[in-house]
Amino acid sequence: MTDSTLVLTAHPGDFVWRAGGAIALAASRGRRVVIGCLSFGERGESASLWRKGYTLDQVKAHRRDEAERAATVLGAEIRFFDANDYPLVETPELLRDLIDLYREVQPAVVLTHAAADPYNGDHAVAHALALKARILAQAPGVEGPGEVIGAPPVFCFEPHQPEQCGFVPNVLLDITAVWERKREAMRILAAQKHLHTYYTELGSRRGLQAARNSGPNLGLPDETVAEAYMRLYPQVTRELS
Repeated sequence: MTDSTLVLTAHPGDFVWRAGGAIALAASRGRRVVIGCLSFGERGESASLWRKGYTLDQVKAHRRDEAERAATVLGAEIRFFDANDYPLVETPELLRDLIDLYREVQPAVVLTHAAADPYNGDHAVAHALALKARILAQAPGVEGPGEVIGAPPVFCFEPHQPEQCGFVPNVLLDITAVWERKREAMRILAAQKHLHTYYTELGSRRGLQAARNSGPNLGLPDETVAEAYMRLYPQVTRELS
């Protein structure tokens, strides 16, 4: 298994708002990070562009440009599947493409959406696809290029309204060292600029929680900035710490 991270999102903005810190942190440590955007978020998350009179192709081009520039700032590669959104629908072709992506990247870690989101069904579909493709990519009997993968842990990043999504944060990631890089990537997303304040405040709130839970082993300062994650599979360890 390579020292790489795979991030699978329904829409372009998702990887910045919810996992931009994790992506930048991994990249800063020399890890390969590959982002898979299943759609351009052209119908459901680009209202400001439609109000300006953009055509569908113009909306897609705009969101693609934003995502590419944000990924570059964070230090990641990005792949677009153009599977459409609102609704995002699983197809055999899309599933096949994701299996191939897993086998190419051989991820050590996978980041994706939480299992439920009553405000955006595309997120739940992306979650299900991420897990299904991960399982199938492990099976030698499933045809495709490259070697089968191992069993990388999967972390769900925080939904916009976690209380309604069954999201229980059991991992708080200190992203203080790369916070300014995440903020730079957020500023690129002009099509969703209404979210800038929300995710800035959320980073501070999760950072305070991380500092309070760190104990003497980490001793994080009060100005810590963090992202919250929910780990799906058990952690395997030889020692509790």
